[in-house]
Amino acid sequence: MKREHVVIIPVILAGGSGTRLWPLSRECHPKQLLALVNDQTMLQNTLLRIQGLQGMSAPIIVCTEEHRFLVAEQIRAIGIAATIIIEPVGRDTAPAVAVAALEAIRQDEEAILLVLPADHVIGNERIFAEAVTRGAFCAEHGHPVTFGIVPQSPHTGYGYIKKGEPFGGVAPPVFMVDCFVEKPSLEKAKQYLDEGYLWNSGMFLLQAAEFMATLQELEPLMADCVTRAYAARTHDLDFIRLDSKAFSASPANSVDYAVMERVKDTVVVLLDCPWSDVGSWEALWEIGKHDEQGNIFIGNVLAEDVTGSYIHAGNSLVAAIGLSNQIIIETKDALLVASKDRAQEVKIIVNRLKMEKRDEVRLHKKVFRPWGSYEGVDGGDRFQVKRIMVNPGATLSLQRHFHRAEHWVVVKGTAHITNGEQTIILTENQSTYIPLGTKHRLENPGTIPLEIIEIQTGSYLGEDDIERFEDVYGR
Repeated sequence: MKREHVVIIPVILAGGSGTRLWPLSRECHPKQLLALVNDQTMLQNTLLRIQGLQGMSAPIIVCTEEHRFLVAEQIRAIGIAATIIIEPVGRDTAPAVAVAALEAIRQDEEAILLVLPADHVIGNERIFAEAVTRGAFCAEHGHPVTFGIVPQSPHTGYGYIKKGEPFGGVAPPVFMVDCFVEKPSLEKAKQYLDEGYLWNSGMFLLQAAEFMATLQELEPLMADCVTRAYAARTHDLDFIRLDSKAFSASPANSVDYAVMERVKDTVVVLLDCPWSDVGSWEALWEIGKHDEQGNIFIGNVLAEDVTGSYIHAGNSLVAAIGLSNQIIIETKDALLVASKDRAQEVKIIVNRLKMEKRDEVRLHKKVFRPWGSYEGVDGGDRFQVKRIMVNPGATLSLQRHFHRAEHWVVVKGTAHITNGEQTIILTENQSTYIPLGTKHRLENPGTIPLEIIEIQTGSYLGEDDIERFEDVYGR
């Protein structure tokens, strides 16, 4: 007998890298974990958006190993409980949704998944809520649901959906899907706009059990690999870890290609409100609040005769004169200057950085860790200076280095330090020297953040020169 109220479990896909928003978005701190449109990060905005929706259960978040502690801290900061599943490797969205579906089925065999990327901006939450309600009715009655955005322009960066016949039994606007269309040329995009096509949002409502049955039929290898990876899962702190070998054996594919474009009974719910997947700096400029000259300025910006531009000053004063339609992004270690209409080409710079194995593609000067953060201050031949901040009650791993010695100076708070056979307490303006090869650990026993200056000296100063003996974070 069908239940009156079916549980809807939000699934937040938070594993992307957001390379087109470099240099703010980087591999270790991508766009979904940044505050780009308001004081909350993209992930936090996505989670807060679904809090008021009827029938929602606690969300499932799928993220990478590298981002797991940032994700956990961001959901803790907004007071939301969630299940966090760690992908051992990236395999696109279909395997990610599949592992979430298996977890949802474990919680409730009749669960419906509300699949949402973590990096979307939706301009009218009331309209979004109404669209989810319409879609939930369709999903409960066995139809996979996608959300189609009513286009505002002939955009070439999105896939499109051609509407079929109206779907009966639910308030409009809901239609059967006639077909999905790849990202078009500008000429085709204009044609699609005239013919009433919709942007493909990449948001879905799916019956969890039905999705897995369909995946088993259409992509049996993927379904088997994901099922084995989930069956062999382990719990690590607040995270669910999948079996790496089984998950890595899965083919990579998107939900669209693996399932949605191959089933015949999909419906599309129209979403007629401002929306963006923030896929470029130009997209971020489009959805922002402009001044009278069409500019968006963030940070310490001084401009004269500048129009239609997006300028982000992260640390320094950025002064601009006589510019039009430009993107300028300043961080502590990188400066991007690009014509706004070529903002998508930032990925070319990112690819070059990867080829040259440059740190700027992965890390900011300030790097976040589960215990706090560190920031490069200075460096040269055989030395490096860092500012380290340790959260109250947090503990770094017991470790040693083979190629460097370290000198720690406490500038704020209280440090509990293991230095070889010694255990010492240091306060402001006190210091200790850790010889090369000595086991050591840093802890903050206090109630305020601990800040130290670390001076490293040696023949090799890379972050991979580390041997861990004990670590509360399981690294």
